[in-house]
Amino acid sequence: MSLRSIRKKSIYRVRNPFKLRSTMEISLAHPALKAFMCGALSGTCSTLLFQPLDLIKTRLQTLQSSVQPGSVHVGMMRVLLNVVRTEKLTGLWKGVSPSFMRTIPGVGLYFSTYHSLKQHFFQEKHPGALGAVMLGGGARTVAGVLMLPVTVIKTRYECGRFRYESVTGALRSVCQTEGPAALYSGMMATLLRDVPFSGIYVMFYSQMKSNLPTEIHMSAFAPLANFGCGMVAGVSASLVTQPADVVKTLVQVNPPLRTIDAVRYIYLEHGLKGFLRGAVPRSLRRTLVAAMAWTVYEQMMAYIGLKS
Repeated sequence: MSLRSIRKKSIYRVRNPFKLRSTMEISLAHPALKAFMCGALSGTCSTLLFQPLDLIKTRLQTLQSSVQPGSVHVGMMRVLLNVVRTEKLTGLWKGVSPSFMRTIPGVGLYFSTYHSLKQHFFQEKHPGALGAVMLGGGARTVAGVLMLPVTVIKTRYECGRFRYESVTGALRSVCQTEGPAALYSGMMATLLRDVPFSGIYVMFYSQMKSNLPTEIHMSAFAPLANFGCGMVAGVSASLVTQPADVVKTLVQVNPPLRTIDAVRYIYLEHGLKGFLRGAVPRSLRRTLVAAMAWTVYEQMMAYIGLKS
């Protein structure tokens, strides 16, 4: 090897760090990664604000297996006051750590997948009703399956039956005592809840947004209009998927229980109204969380110059 070639290689190695930095900058500028970061930020805001509603919903649904028919009705306010009385005000944010661990990467994955699917299949076209359902459902399927273990731990934290010291400790305890498969308990019920919810939500949200006057889209009231569209879409999607949420919670806090057995148990013990337990706090939370997440996401995407 000649002296000249050796010098060339040496120069290349010196310059290579600059090339690596340039590659990293390109990677960080990737639209899917930007969508992930915007989604993660929106998930952080919504989780911190609305965690108490999620905890109350989980407690109401967990009572399903212990409250007998004919007993005194346990409502949202009774659960709220009981949590504050026995666990102090901070008890309303119990489970916020696993919620963050699930929501921040989960919402980021959801929006990055949604953005990638939309750019691949629709590009510059506006998706119709069916296309919106497929986009929302597809993005939720990816995020839901990947984040299910953390969802199981979050549900157990909130129900009050389990005394885990930390998220990692909870994951280790479940794997050692019940096996890794327990971390995927309720997967069918979770997907039956989340995929239709996301599909229905995106359909209503995108269709209502597309029918807004152009003047509103270009005005300072655009975020408020987006939030309003998200509220209507969230209520509709929450009510349709509420039964699956009740079943999912029961399965995840009772791992040996199969989805079909949980459905049978709820119906035999509490009738059809049992499938609506926790509907009010869940509808409030899912509606507000989804509306805020989409509003923050779209504002952030517009700020960095990407079409959401």
